[in-house]
Amino acid sequence: MNGTPKTPKDYEVVAGTQLCGGKAVSVDASRALKVITGMSRFEASAEEYTVAQAAADLIQSFPVTTVGREDVCRVYTPIGKPDFDLRITWRLVDGASSDEPAAPKFTVLKMGEEALAAEDMAYLQFACRSEKLLNASSVAHIVIGVQHWAVPTEPEGDVEVLKDAYATVAHSVSLAMAKELGCEDDGGLPAQPVLDPA
Repeated sequence: MNGTPKTPKDYEVVAGTQLCGGKAVSVDASRALKVITGMSRFEASAEEYTVAQAAADLIQSFPVTTVGREDVCRVYTPIGKPDFDLRITWRLVDGASSDEPAAPKFTVLKMGEEALAAEDMAYLQFACRSEKLLNASSVAHIVIGVQHWAVPTEPEGDVEVLKDAYATVAHSVSLAMAKELGCEDDGGLPAQPVLDPA
């Protein structure tokens, strides 16, 4: 018996656009994943890791703010390729973002209530008013995060290109979440990511 781990029976490798239930990752975001990970194919997401499931969980949590971050899905490179673990999360926060300056590593972008991009993570906060939320007159403030889940290292590649890539993935998942939740005006999010600094 050799030491090679057995590939699970239902193991599947898919394109970026098929991750997280197939609605979360746009073609542009799939290209951005290639910039981030160096790969264009990934382990298929587990059935529970979908935007639809994350939206259902968020609806159940609302209006209580979440303490930690909840998974939308995780992105893994295929078995046999260099390991890369990208975590895409959601959380509910109290209100519009504070006006505190962002940490120096972040670039502030003009999307949603607040958008921050760094070379290993990005966060996008948007406001959602929806019939699906318990009290349709109140607004949910939702933060979608995309983060390289690893011991901090120096990023490999052009920092600005990486920032744009993380921001593109955060925008794509945020827009998919806003649509899944039925947010008015797609939560105020633009149809395409805005990558110019605010």
